[in-house]
Amino acid sequence: MNMRNRKIIIISLLIAVVAGLYFFLRQPEAISVVTQTAALGKIESIVTNTRAGSIKACRRAQMSPAVGGQIAALPVKVGDQVKLGQLLLSIWNEDLQAELALARRQAQAENARSQQACVSAQIAKQEAARLRKLFIKGLSSTEATEHAEGNAKAQQAGCRAAQAIAKVSTSRVDVVLANLRRTQLTAPFNGTIADINGELGEFVTPSPIGIPTPPAIDLIDMQCLYVSAPIDEVDAPRIAIGMPVRISLDAFHDRPFIGKVKTIATYVQDREKQARTVDIDVDFDQQQTLPRMLPGYSADVEIISSQQANSLRIPTEAIIDNQYVLVFDPESQSLRRVDISLGLQNWKYTQIKKGLKAGDHVVTSLDRAGVIAGASAKQEQVTNDKIQP
Repeated sequence: MNMRNRKIIIISLLIAVVAGLYFFLRQPEAISVVTQTAALGKIESIVTNTRAGSIKACRRAQMSPAVGGQIAALPVKVGDQVKLGQLLLSIWNEDLQAELALARRQAQAENARSQQACVSAQIAKQEAARLRKLFIKGLSSTEATEHAEGNAKAQQAGCRAAQAIAKVSTSRVDVVLANLRRTQLTAPFNGTIADINGELGEFVTPSPIGIPTPPAIDLIDMQCLYVSAPIDEVDAPRIAIGMPVRISLDAFHDRPFIGKVKTIATYVQDREKQARTVDIDVDFDQQQTLPRMLPGYSADVEIISSQQANSLRIPTEAIIDNQYVLVFDPESQSLRRVDISLGLQNWKYTQIKKGLKAGDHVVTSLDRAGVIAGASAKQEQVTNDKIQP
């Protein structure tokens, strides 16, 4: 080989190396993607509340006296546990107590008069019966017998009148008692004193019609709690009484609770423009141990409207336009588009009816630049969804 040919070969090799290096540098850099494998598992269709719900008590009484006056007795304080019928607050009522004592004494006197009149009537009846027997034997005159019988009837009428007057006196006692009760607040059920608005010696007045005022006593039954939550009107037809519910509370963020739909409102709330909701009530499952909860805690609910086991599922975040996903192909180290058919869906998982198979690597890092069909890619992280029954 002469010198000229050798130079040509060297130059050709240099051109080939430069061209190869150029084309290598021109190739796009592989994009790092995060993927998760499609796998079998349980999938649920979930309805959630549109705004935060609240813990409420099954029984809560915000009470105020039926009449105004000065607080004379306040034997309870905030946080006390009270029993049914226990006195909570009393307005000054010494005048009514005196009137009650008088009414009771009058009732006692009338009852005594009634007994006296009825005893006299019984004696007169017996006397009339005795004279009637003597008259039959010819030992008593007609006039004496008739007089005795008339007196017996009069005495019987006097007995009935005395008894009626005694009943009137007893009813008068009931009237005074009713007026006295209007000055007192007693517990309508076992509960906890949540709030007291008033102090000894202060004056309280009933709320004027149409103008609510703070209650004198706020009593709550802490033994029975439930969740009330607003649901968007669009989702309301999917809900039925008895559906299982997952409950989460900010106060117990690391502990979910379970329950069931108890009631569904029969009308739609229109609290804000273009925001129409239906309120639902959810009971806690009584078989679980509940921590001490307070009415007013914020709560969120997930109503499980339907569910299926052993369904092919992928993360909902991997789906694009509800039509397709990007799948990483380990052989070609690239991304390809796969059209899919969707089934049940929630914020975490979506059921795949058609298009994918178990083990496919779907891309979840869709927000990264360059993540498109056909792009070269490498797996930065692979999350394997556990196969669930």
